[in-house]
Amino acid sequence: MRDKLVVIVGRPNVGKSTFFNRLTGSKEAIVENVPGVTRDRNFGEVEWSGKRFRLVDTGGYVPDSPELFETAIREQVEIAITEADIILFMVDGRGGITPFDYEIGKLLRNSRKKVLLVVNKVDSHHQDPNIHEFYSLGLGDPHPVSALGGRMTGDLLDIITEGMPEASDEEEDPRVKIALVGRPNVGKSSLTNALLGYDRSIVTDIPGTTRDSIDSVLKYYGEEIVLIDTAGLRKKSKISENIEYYSTVRTLKAIADSTVSILLIDATQGFENQDQKILDEAVRRRKGIILAINKWDLIEKDDKTAKEFEKKIREKLGNIDYLPIIFISALTKQRIYKLIDMAKEIHQERHKKIPTNELNEILQEEIAKIPPPATHTGREIRIKYITQVGSHYPVFIFFCNYPKQIPDSYTRYLEKAVRRHFGFEGVPFTLSFKEK
Repeated sequence: MRDKLVVIVGRPNVGKSTFFNRLTGSKEAIVENVPGVTRDRNFGEVEWSGKRFRLVDTGGYVPDSPELFETAIREQVEIAITEADIILFMVDGRGGITPFDYEIGKLLRNSRKKVLLVVNKVDSHHQDPNIHEFYSLGLGDPHPVSALGGRMTGDLLDIITEGMPEASDEEEDPRVKIALVGRPNVGKSSLTNALLGYDRSIVTDIPGTTRDSIDSVLKYYGEEIVLIDTAGLRKKSKISENIEYYSTVRTLKAIADSTVSILLIDATQGFENQDQKILDEAVRRRKGIILAINKWDLIEKDDKTAKEFEKKIREKLGNIDYLPIIFISALTKQRIYKLIDMAKEIHQERHKKIPTNELNEILQEEIAKIPPPATHTGREIRIKYITQVGSHYPVFIFFCNYPKQIPDSYTRYLEKAVRRHFGFEGVPFTLSFKEK
């Protein structure tokens, strides 16, 4: 079962980003009184009483132009209604109701989504009477909180997570779940259609988490492969930042739900900063990753073109040098089924277990060749024992006498040794150092 998506909406400066930071326990959303500062980092996870959900902060971005102000907020709310399982409508308990609040309230009343009215900046019980005016929004009981001080946030979290399953009760779906991700217009829809056009009679649709999002099941040589939908806006947006926000939310959701993320890169544009951000998210979540260079049919090439293109990309990837790169064309269907075969292989690699005796025998030889550097006080670091754990992705635990003194450079040396001997192509994994 997928984690529920909870979206915070509201006009600017009501405290959405502060509340986001409070619930996620992070400072990812930069809090400043400047529109637009939070729009890049607005997606986090919240755990409460053994339950987990995803949280999105819409950031309150509005354009400078006064006539587009209301349009921007309305679009953000419409996007939230499309995407969210639960909507937190945040208002300002000190400033009171504004015309924008009534406008947002009207949209939410017609949404048929679960909406919780959150009155922020109610810092003490003396201010509780301030919430009564918000009943006029017609969204049920207002819930007073203080995002800054944390007051009553636990009560609200109890209400948000009511009916959600325990995170530990979830059984992992054994199927390969592929997210096709990338920048707009890179060919995600074309590739999805090309794959599903393989034999439409053996394709079935299953509903995703939202009303208008459909994940498709492709039966590939008798095996079910789930293609996670990251389709774009159904409705044309007037505000480019809203399109960017919507696209980001879809991408992050798709990566989180996948076992393998295929990052599509436009061959005519190359590897850009936005590609790196998407890649970083897939690595952070330890998903299997393939880089697929799409629109390869549009490139004039000789026998060296692909090698040179791959070399340039690998230079930009730096330490993420374990990803397979494949050149495809969604239009001509060149190598698109090879892509599915690669995803299946990487899915298996993510679940591969190395026997403990083999792990120790081989890696202790590598450690003996190049031991870890001594601590800053000159003490010798000894790695005594290595084991693999982790059911969702590989985690290697190295037991040693000074785990906090292992430098990043030596961690990279060990990672390369693991990959050299045991594979794990396209699979980010974790190396953890613990005291024996």
